[in-house]
Amino acid sequence: MDLGSNASVRLEAKDEYNHPIETESNFNESMYINIFDHQQKMGGWFRVGNRPNEGYAEMSYCVYLPDGRVAFMYKRPEIKDNKELNAGGMRFEVIEPFKHLRVTYSGKVCLLIDPSEMADPKKAFANNPHEYSEVSIDFYQASPIFGGEKVNKDGSKFIEKPEEAFARAHYEAHMRGEGTIKIGDEQWQIKGLGLRDHSWGPRFWQNLYWYRWMPMNFHEDFALNISIVTMANGKQNIWGMVLKKNAAGEQEYVQITGGSINSVYDERCYQKSMKIIVKTAERDYEVSGKVLSLIPLRNRRTSPDGEVLNTRITEAMTEYLCDGFTGFGMSEYLDQIVDGEPVGKAC
Repeated sequence: MDLGSNASVRLEAKDEYNHPIETESNFNESMYINIFDHQQKMGGWFRVGNRPNEGYAEMSYCVYLPDGRVAFMYKRPEIKDNKELNAGGMRFEVIEPFKHLRVTYSGKVCLLIDPSEMADPKKAFANNPHEYSEVSIDFYQASPIFGGEKVNKDGSKFIEKPEEAFARAHYEAHMRGEGTIKIGDEQWQIKGLGLRDHSWGPRFWQNLYWYRWMPMNFHEDFALNISIVTMANGKQNIWGMVLKKNAAGEQEYVQITGGSINSVYDERCYQKSMKIIVKTAERDYEVSGKVLSLIPLRNRRTSPDGEVLNTRITEAMTEYLCDGFTGFGMSEYLDQIVDGEPVGKAC
């Protein structure tokens, strides 16, 4: 989150719950959470994003199974309000603000032996089996809260540029979770670490030119989350945090002040591995990542002048190494596709 010199961050317990609908047509309120079981080398992520002024929600379910299969579902169920994040069979429930969330899902999922087939979702959904899935996972806060709502210094609403609006209010926390994932006749008891976020405000996926988002957990007292965001005008923001123990033995976040990423891609320009430098005021961290399983997703929108805008988001379960520790998390690469090419492929 780039605050600049004229803004600050506000966060209250009531912000765990849904907010009044704002006037912008593309108002979005969403929760996302991921979890990775280090012993089973499996995990996944879940998201509900309400877009009440457009009359629908975005529901995403993605589970990376130990044998390389990926269970995936995406829906755009109709909604009429923004009272809760409960759509398409998925529900985010706040049990205790900032402390305890529960995510549940009941419904069909598409079971992919080759998750790259989701580059053509119509074909992938038609040609792969669908199984009924039930998920119930309880998540517990494992870190301080990072972020909040961007407001002006006097506390009034911060107005974003329409061409840059994405998540005016956004906070994150590392989590630990445990629960059950059922898919067809198979069942897994999952216990692991992850990261959640909650955001609200105007959002178009096409407002960012490209980004690289890499949340990762090594153990309960050591985790990283770095985001590199680039706009079409070249403006770049690098932000995130390192979770560690301080001299008093207490968990704390150290803010990331800069960094870089060097990615290796396959012939489809999907990330395979990456070398990351994370800079803080205290020290630099060198991180290497290796993709274990990747699914390519997309978001399309037609501009007011009729142009079809195509955004690709490659979502990969990734193994990370840092300071002698092995961890797991996501490498999420968003690119606008221009002339058939992802615009951020040099990074």
